[in-house]
Amino acid sequence: MTERAVPFYCPYCGDEDLEPYENDGGWHCRACTRAFRLRFVGLGALSAPAAPAAPAAPAAPAAPAHHGGREGSA
Repeated sequence: MTERAVPFYCPYCGDEDLEPYENDGGWHCRACTRAFRLRFVGLGALSAPAAPAAPAAPAAPAAPAHHGGREGSA
């Protein structure tokens, strides 16, 4: 069995001051005091991209505003 891979920097703050955290594969960043765990998910091909959605129907033109009175009357 190979040893675990060592992260080069903290995924939260980017600092490189990391130390092992407990015995469960976790890491502790001394700069931001966060603890995190990395997990290898596996190898494999990316899934096929989803088909593009059908374009939406164009919106109907807006109706002219109705003022309720005759134009030009005082």
